[in-house]
Amino acid sequence: MKVISAKFTREIRQILRLCLPIFAANLATTVMSFIDTTMAGTVSPTDLAAVAVATSIWLPVLLLVQGLIMALSPITAHYYGAQAQHKIANAVWQTGYLGLAMVAILLLCSPVVPIIIESMVDDPHLAELTLGYLKGIVWSAPAFVVFQVLRNMSEGMDFTRPIMLIGLLGLILNVPANYVFIYGKFGLPALGGAGCGWATAIVNWCMMLGMMLYVRRHPHYKKVSLVEVIPALHWHQIRSLLRLGIPISLSLFFEVSLFAVVALLVAPLGAAHVAGHQVAINFSSMIFMIPLSIGMAVTIRVGINLGAKRSEDALYSVKSGIAFGLLIALVTAVATVVLRNLIADVYTDDNHVIDLAASLLLLAAIYQLPDTVQAIGAGALRGYKDSKAIFIITLAAYWGIGLPIGYILGMTDIMVPAMGAKGFWIGFIAGLSSAAILFGLRLNQYRVKSHWQKR
Repeated sequence: MKVISAKFTREIRQILRLCLPIFAANLATTVMSFIDTTMAGTVSPTDLAAVAVATSIWLPVLLLVQGLIMALSPITAHYYGAQAQHKIANAVWQTGYLGLAMVAILLLCSPVVPIIIESMVDDPHLAELTLGYLKGIVWSAPAFVVFQVLRNMSEGMDFTRPIMLIGLLGLILNVPANYVFIYGKFGLPALGGAGCGWATAIVNWCMMLGMMLYVRRHPHYKKVSLVEVIPALHWHQIRSLLRLGIPISLSLFFEVSLFAVVALLVAPLGAAHVAGHQVAINFSSMIFMIPLSIGMAVTIRVGINLGAKRSEDALYSVKSGIAFGLLIALVTAVATVVLRNLIADVYTDDNHVIDLAASLLLLAAIYQLPDTVQAIGAGALRGYKDSKAIFIITLAAYWGIGLPIGYILGMTDIMVPAMGAKGFWIGFIAGLSSAAILFGLRLNQYRVKSHWQKR
């Protein structure tokens, strides 16, 4: 028992060493989005709405590009674990070529953006502000790609501290950049909500330059020889990246789009139901950063162990990560139940909305347990480079199970009287629980495979 306990403690230390900086970086990104929304809201409700509409257009695009780049992390981890750092540079460059090609395609498609905005927005001023935001942020797309490529390389090399430091740099720069562009300082015009897009562009370029400088100067990256030889485009590696990255992109898209669709389906129930639902979603999204960060750390641990031909250790990393995540989820779930009214009160002073949000937060507490297992399970499968399974399971669990159950319970009387937003949250729990079980079954196949190889 002491041996098992010592081994578990060592593994959790390794996971914490990786996931705490990732969590800090993810939290910084979320806070930056919150700051954008808050500062735009001080100008007018229209400016705040412009940021929200622009984000709803820009975020899915970012996720598609980011999903492709995320394929680099397990690839790098496998090379790093196998002590084959000389192979990392080529993978990094090929990922960069692919990401920048995606950006070029998006820029070519940019003329259709005004048409999309006009179809979504009736208010001409709101449309103008939304388009202004997008015009600003789109020019930071190359910087976003380069930063994400270097970030995923660094994660795969078992080194996440720079991600935290650069994330905090972005957070520090975000407020003054917003101040300058929103309110028009130093001779610049006051752009209102549209200024958030230009400010974010500046922050993204600064983060890219900061990450490039860190990679260039720090000795941890010395063996990679990233800029000594710039490789040509290798179609074989590009196809491998696409096979691994496209399912990750689509998984992210289906997950985010599910919550967007549910928000639209809840809208006819009235403003109070929408507000209560949004409170629960927003709070759950912040809590989700914990298992997400653990899952990203498990991706690295699994990839490095597999690269080093330690399949048993890879499985132990998975089990340790899930056990640790569930322990934290139990704490956050209990805190959510106990503090649900106070949490809702932070978002609104409307008693009806507070009551609705508090009732949904009870379901959100349950939701956190399967959400933790599926997030860490998906991270483990990324470490195994099994992104196709992630895509299939995500699509089946979220859209084949979660959404239909949520719609039946929330909007119809087929099983019980229509439950409204609560029905959709029960659907979330069903979908996430299904994903957690399916991820567990898929990971068990690797356990069985490892057992037979050992024999």
